[in-house]
Amino acid sequence: MSYQVLARKWRPRSFDDMVGQQHVVRALSNALDRDQLHHAYLFTGTRGVGKTTLARILSKALNCEQGVSSKPCGVCSACREIDSGRFVDLLEVDAASRTKVDQTRELLENVPYAPARARFKVYLIDEVHMFSGHSFNALLKTLEEPPPHVKFLLATTDPQKIPVTVLSRCLQLNLRRLLPGEIVDRLRYVLEQEGLAFESSALPLLARAADGSLRDALSLLDQAIAFGGGRVVEAETRAMLGTVSGDLALDILDALTEGDGAAVLAAVERVAAMTPDFAELLRELILLLHRLALIQQVPATLAPDDPDRTRMLALAERLAPEDVQLCYQVALTGQTDLPLAPDPRTGLEMVLLRALAFRPVPGAQRPAGSPRLATDTDHAPPRSAPSEAAPTTAATPSARPAPPQPPSAPEPTPIQSGTQRLDSAADWQQLAERLSIGGIANQLAHNCAFRGYSNGRLSLQLDPAAERLRVPSTVARFKSALEQALGGPIDLDIQVARPEQETLAQRHAREAGERQQTAVEQMQTDSVAQSLRANFEAEWAPGSIRPAD
Repeated sequence: MSYQVLARKWRPRSFDDMVGQQHVVRALSNALDRDQLHHAYLFTGTRGVGKTTLARILSKALNCEQGVSSKPCGVCSACREIDSGRFVDLLEVDAASRTKVDQTRELLENVPYAPARARFKVYLIDEVHMFSGHSFNALLKTLEEPPPHVKFLLATTDPQKIPVTVLSRCLQLNLRRLLPGEIVDRLRYVLEQEGLAFESSALPLLARAADGSLRDALSLLDQAIAFGGGRVVEAETRAMLGTVSGDLALDILDALTEGDGAAVLAAVERVAAMTPDFAELLRELILLLHRLALIQQVPATLAPDDPDRTRMLALAERLAPEDVQLCYQVALTGQTDLPLAPDPRTGLEMVLLRALAFRPVPGAQRPAGSPRLATDTDHAPPRSAPSEAAPTTAATPSARPAPPQPPSAPEPTPIQSGTQRLDSAADWQQLAERLSIGGIANQLAHNCAFRGYSNGRLSLQLDPAAERLRVPSTVARFKSALEQALGGPIDLDIQVARPEQETLAQRHAREAGERQQTAVEQMQTDSVAQSLRANFEAEWAPGSIRPAD
């Protein structure tokens, strides 16, 4: 007997065999058992999730010789002929090959005639969205008033292309993409039934590559069995799938985490030797960053049998959550830039280098002798050096003095290890403003108020409005910066409570409000501004007045 591929051999024969579509199975089973059948069903979903399979099982349930039921016997002639694809009253049509209206009319000419031997004549039209507009019009009247002995089962991967007039005449059932865990369980069951040796760590690789399609997963399993000589091994499965989607993508992410540009380019060089799809590699990196963000916020999302569990946990510890979000956004934006690059490799390298360039490095200083970008203040005259050559002129009625500029805040000086005093709230605010941290950890410091510091124990109060900032990795970075500033290990106690004293963030907000109020008052009392308002009957646009600093 010739070999039968796993996707056909293990195709479900009953509703009980379906994987991951319980919501659809329940609806169909109840309709069959209660004899509340619709004349037209539309199954939608991505490839390989069971649309045509469900339609065939429904055909068996409708025409089983034991009667209409959600559990067809599977042994009568009607059930066996439907399974083998030779049932005379089940007409399977591929809409992609019958797009012409004449072909559709020819198909529907036999609708009024009774079935040859079955209870119902079933029309199973696959990829129905491929019909032309005229073909849909020809089908429309029949769908609206079909004979009682006819059932239409339509399947499509793109329901948006189906006219709403057709959709409104069908009972639509949406099949979902299968979860990796569901695919892994099914692959394990198939391998156990086939009596084949396998490593459990190889199955998640196949499930992830299948991208929600069980049929694709079984096809990949067939390929892995052939590649491994009758067994499924993780190393060989990785080699079959291509290591670009596995270890090398993680190597690139490792190099990004370390901020090592040379290692990033070396990893890309190794990838380039395999002639990969660089756009797909960038997509894989985006998916890895998404998984990292999930692990950091909800660690339970990382499956215990995930083949990359150890490396993903290490990356989640080393890469700060704000850096994960930054890299994700850069990679996501880079997808649109990739087709515009001179070649895909160059585009990918620029995306990775951009992620390195924009990633903040806490405490990093500009190297001596490196070029400095010119800013507006570089070209402005010093405020402390008045111009002696300028002639003194008398003030005219139209001239007005410039509003006084508030003194600029002094640049905070870096903290030297162990030199910071911490005896009061003022000391704490000075320390928080000068800590060598950025991102979420910096926001955490600014939203904490001082309670006390003695015997190496630092007690802080976190504003409840900023409670979301208190995540383990951020607190660890915050504590490390504090220990460096205070010159020794500390016991950090952060309690979420309304601060008894003003936090640094609240102080900055208050000072910004005061500067804004001062700017508004200056405009209200300025003679030129008042003259303009009177002459043009104008009003200030809300929010247009801002402080000069």
